Amino acid sequence: MKYSPVDVIKPKLYKEVFPYEEIPKIKFNNIQLPMNIHDNIWITDTSFRDGQQSMTSMESGQMVRLFDFLHELDNGSGIIRQTEFFLYSQKDRKAVEECMNKGYEFPEITSWIRANKEDFNLVKSMGIKETGILMSCSDYHIFNKLNKTRSEAMKMYLDIANAALENGIVPRCHFEDITRADFYGFVVPLAKNLMEMKRESKINVKIRACDTLGLGVSHVGVELPRSVPAIIHGLSYYADVPSESIEWHGHNDYYASVTNSTTSWLYGGSAVNTTLFGIGERVGNTPLEAMIIEYAQIKGNVKSMNLKVINEIEEYFEKELNYQIPPKTPFVGSEFNVTKAGIHADGLLKDEEIYNSFDTKKILDKPPLVAINSYSGISSIAYWINSYFGLKGDDKINKNDERLISIKNKIDEEYNNGRTTNISNDEMESLSTKYIFSYINAEEAI
Repeated sequence: MKYSPVDVIKPKLYKEVFPYEEIPKIKFNNIQLPMNIHDNIWITDTSFRDGQQSMTSMESGQMVRLFDFLHELDNGSGIIRQTEFFLYSQKDRKAVEECMNKGYEFPEITSWIRANKEDFNLVKSMGIKETGILMSCSDYHIFNKLNKTRSEAMKMYLDIANAALENGIVPRCHFEDITRADFYGFVVPLAKNLMEMKRESKINVKIRACDTLGLGVSHVGVELPRSVPAIIHGLSYYADVPSESIEWHGHNDYYASVTNSTTSWLYGGSAVNTTLFGIGERVGNTPLEAMIIEYAQIKGNVKSMNLKVINEIEEYFEKELNYQIPPKTPFVGSEFNVTKAGIHADGLLKDEEIYNSFDTKKILDKPPLVAINSYSGISSIAYWINSYFGLKGDDKINKNDERLISIKNKIDEEYNNGRTTNISNDEMESLSTKYIFSYINAEEAI
């Protein structure tokens, strides 16, 4: 170790910030750090590793199909750069072999191991070019889980990273629980040692800053260890970690995974780690689809990505994996752009842009809809028909169309008889066919 950690007799647990009997505190120091958005930023995926731990275990064939979906979604853009797998079970190894045989450039296949050489032999035998290595950073983990001193933990971490480098494999070092770690006493010395190994080996060494409990805070002027800007800036400024070697991995325990992930981009990290639909331990990880939208807003485009594939992945999750996505989930839920307010429906009928911030039909293959319920007026019904059936120009149904009255009467009758649920799409399709399209077809026949 060229750079030694600050060894302590007792673990530094930041009890003034994390009093276990109370909600964690945010401490401010009002230090303003410079933003530094890198020219090249990207997304990585851990749906098959971190994400799969939280749901019904996937079969090899299901993992391979989802890998294909990720490739189709990326569509040669390189924005979804990597995806990582476990290697511990036969089905995981089989999936990795099948995915590697496809020869896709994106996403690249990587793995994850614990910090021991027995695990590393798995990576070597599979011919994988990069592996994540668990390197727990906080004293909560070093003292209370590993029962080691900081120096002992660092030596163990550097030994396994060195084994990877000796075999020409890129180590991606997972700084677990970084938002409760002694940044200058352990994180910086460990990162500097790893960067020294990078220079000597001439092989890239990456650092994944893992916000294991979702405690990161994106606000400006917050003290370490919780400050996301200070962590990303500090890795770059104090440990000389280049942007392309910094990756953020966040959890959503405090509703902040997307904001914190975006903040890591803003302050100099190149990569953000995600899972499909935010699947993951406890409340989940940063959703991949959310970071695609964040990327689009920051960079102004998504290159050649095919975002309509997200719809296909959603259907696959629900039908093949029995995973139900909450209907109000942004961008992917069945009701994310469904309005239930009658006055909003009237606005949508006049100009879709009034209540829809971008063309969700064109980009995500999800047209904006209105929910039909006891509060829905004629405007809502007209808009639903136009949107659901894709009617444009002269074919659109006007809210003054008398045929809508029959549909409205049928809906009112349902609620007068005690109904409380929304009218389903299937029911609306049936009513529209009976009162609108059967009339049109009859006219055509004449």
